[in-house]
Amino acid sequence: MKRQRVIGMFDSGVGGLTVMKEILDRLMDVRIVYFGDTARVPYGNRSREELIRFGEESIAFLIAQGAEVIVVACNSSSATALPFLREQFDIPMLGMIEPGARLAVKKTIAGRIGLIATETTVRSKAYASGVSRALAKGILPEDLVLRKAWQQGEQDIALVKAQGCPLFVPLVEAGLANSAQARGIAQTYLKPLKEAGVDALILGCTHYPFLEPVIRELLGEDVLIIDPARAVVKELEILLQHMEEWEQSGLIVSPASSVVGKNYSRSHYFVSGDPGLFRDVGNTLLQEPIDLVEQVILGE
Repeated sequence: MKRQRVIGMFDSGVGGLTVMKEILDRLMDVRIVYFGDTARVPYGNRSREELIRFGEESIAFLIAQGAEVIVVACNSSSATALPFLREQFDIPMLGMIEPGARLAVKKTIAGRIGLIATETTVRSKAYASGVSRALAKGILPEDLVLRKAWQQGEQDIALVKAQGCPLFVPLVEAGLANSAQARGIAQTYLKPLKEAGVDALILGCTHYPFLEPVIRELLGEDVLIIDPARAVVKELEILLQHMEEWEQSGLIVSPASSVVGKNYSRSHYFVSGDPGLFRDVGNTLLQEPIDLVEQVILGE
């Protein structure tokens, strides 16, 4: 029987729970140690230097908890800090940008991809670059008409509109994802995307899937919603298969884990802020119980 892999995951708050849920639903042989940096949320207005420092602290903590793979479940960190963090730590890491961009290229039917994200992610232009890289690497739309038109130079495929949504994260963290206030703010943010005629919309922040019902209602059924978390799970599954093969062949040695052998459930939660608030909001958003949440203070 295969042992359970320990996945370390961090986000600025509750947003990464959307990624965690996808992983636990689809991968049975994993456990997740989750760190929500709720004392410093949101990350969307932070500098690159801050995000690198927060990432270093979070990853070091998760490794100490036995993490064998790190999922950077934050688009702002993935867009700005992840390349540096990969150089600092000898552990496999997955971010949100590349999987999300590749999925958008595959699913678009008109080549007009949109993005909603934090201001930091929008400014980084990481998703626009990710779409271009996906195409350059041979990732093509599943829609055969668009694929042929692009290959013949008759149709562009690009990220045509990126919209910063700075109020979305505070709304979700406050448990107001389904409120009239959220609907009004979303209407304002989504108007430029509707005017740009996007046919696929990337949810470029892990908090945003909690707003998906509101977004779908306002954009209509013709716009496909792209949640990068679903692509991250597929890439994580492939990575874990490779790690299993590498261990069997002796290419890598499995690290000793501080959580292996302990009676942890499949998910274990740590936060830097109020554990009670995280538990209450998380329970509301996930509609399933979050029991134990421990507070840890990093960077002191």
